[in-house]
Parts: sequence; C-alpha cells; structure tokens
Amino acid sequence: MKVLVTGASGLLGGQTARALAERGDEVTVLQRRPAGLGLREVLADVADADAVRTAAEGQDAVVHLAAKVNVTGAEAAYRQANVVGTRSVVAACQQAGVARLVNVSSPSVAHAGASLVGVGAGPADPASARSPYARSKAEAEQIALAADSPELAVLSIRPHLVWGPGDTQLVGRIVARARSGRLPLIGPGAVLVDTTYVTNAVDALVAAVDHCRPDDVHGEALVVTNGEPRPIGEVLSSWCRAAGVPAPTRHIPVPLATAAGLVAEAVWSLRPGDDADPPLNRFLVEQLSTAHWFDQRRTREALAWMPRVSLDEGFAELARWYSNPSERAS
Repeated sequence: MKVLVTGASGLLGGQTARALAERGDEVTVLQRRPAGLGLREVLADVADADAVRTAAEGQDAVVHLAAKVNVTGAEAAYRQANVVGTRSVVAACQQAGVARLVNVSSPSVAHAGASLVGVGAGPADPASARSPYARSKAEAEQIALAADSPELAVLSIRPHLVWGPGDTQLVGRIVARARSGRLPLIGPGAVLVDTTYVTNAVDALVAAVDHCRPDDVHGEALVVTNGEPRPIGEVLSSWCRAAGVPAPTRHIPVPLATAAGLVAEAVWSLRPGDDADPPLNRFLVEQLSTAHWFDQRRTREALAWMPRVSLDEGFAELARWYSNPSERAS
C-alpha cells in the first residue's frame, strides 16, 4: 500500500514508518523536522491543511501520530496541534479519497481521574479529561471517529505509555529526574499500571492499517498495552536500573503531591512560551497514584495481534541500549 505517516520524527511514528516500509509499503512521512528515515518526506505542520492534503494525494492509508504530547503548555497550543491538526488530516483523507485512517490517540481521553481497572476503551470525553493534552486528544478522537464512513474507514488506536530504547518522552525524562534525585514515588508506589513496549505498539499500528476496512474493523477505539500490569514503583525502578541510575526510594503522600502540583502549575503559567516540564503537576500526580490497566481481549481479537516482547524482555533491551554508547549516539 501507499501509506502516509504523520509525526514520524517521534519514537513510535518513526518505527511505525520504518516497519511499514520494511514490509514493502510505499511510505511517505510528514512532520516539521527531518526524521532521517530515508523515506519520502514532507516537512510541514500537521495543522497546515494544504500541505497535508497534498501529502495525502494518492495514498491508500494514513497513520496519524503527529501531536503535541508533553504535559505543560498553553491550551491553545494543544488545540492547534491536536484538534486543528486532526481536522486537517481527516479533511485531507476525505478530499484525496484515502480509504483508511488510523488515528493514534491515548487512554487519557477516557480518564476522569479515578482508577481504571481492567476496563476497555471507554468513550473519549473532553469534558472530563484531566489535562490540556488529554482534552485535545479526546476532541481529536471524536473528530476522527465521526468521519468513519463506507468511503473512509477510521480506527482510533490508544497505545498506553509507550517506551523503549531511544525514548525521550517518557523513559528519558524519568531517567533524567532520577539521575538528579528528583524522582519521588507518589504514595506507596503500588498501584498497577499497564505500559507498552514500543515494538508491540508498532506491531499493533501495522495490524490496524491492515484491518481498518469497512468490512473488518472500523469506527471504534482500541487500547493497546503489553497486558502485563505492574506496580508503578516496579516499572520506574526497572527503567532506572536499565539506565544505571538510582531507583526512586522517597515517597510523597498524594495530598502533598497534589498541592505541590497545583503550585507548580501556577508558577509555570507565568512563564509563557516555556515548554520545559514543571517538576510536578496534578495530571502527573493522578497518573502516578491511580491504577490504569486495561482489558485487551477486544484489541487482540479485532487486530489479530499479540505482544511479542514481554516487559522483562523490554527492560533487558533497554539496559543493552543504555550500555552501548555508540548505539545511543546514532
């Protein structure tokens, strides 16, 4: 197939584009800066409707990953990247006659602050989502799924906490905080969370491209995880051990962490244009102190997909990557 992948400069987008190309698909990538993948490349903002429409011409499928994903920043910036960007992708697919759209979303679109225990993909709800990122992604998912039709099959995939070698968004930030002694555990660190090793997330997105058809799977959201919930303290410690930095041992009570997050948000709101993350915010406190693990039966059945890299195998791969300076520099 001819496949357009937006957001290929990120870990998941880049590896998905590479996997599609390696199996023989003709892949075009669209993002703001060069991805270095050796593929046909369009350098543009995903909110640029004209550029996206041009890139979508002649494509059989679009995998839409481009998004603003960090945890701080003005609400308008999230809306521009995530809501306006998704609108431009949907319109481009419709105008160019693209048959399949795989929209990459997040379980946070259905997280209202309470624990998520063994649940499936609940409906995206911008009104109850807990951060500018989650609210904008919830609205974006609604826009994408509303476009599902016999002419354009749409599937929304929600990978949860994707990580692996080369990850700068999640593991990289955790390791940096641990190295500087700024990584506490919120509460006991015992709540169960699902995560997703990057290879498994890539496999799921490739399977979604194949199954997203009017006669197969479309018009719904599917959560993707490794299906191995672990205590959050164990996950953080495993990443730290892989990187050779001290694992977190200091605990902060949830109420105190929530108050500290509120103060940090207020301080950061006075720093316009500063995309550096605050040391804590209320969204992070909720993510680190509430359980969130998911029923994967519908996802595995719909996509005919199973994770092929276990968490322990993933931790070992991460440790090998951190122990190899030449690979980290590449």
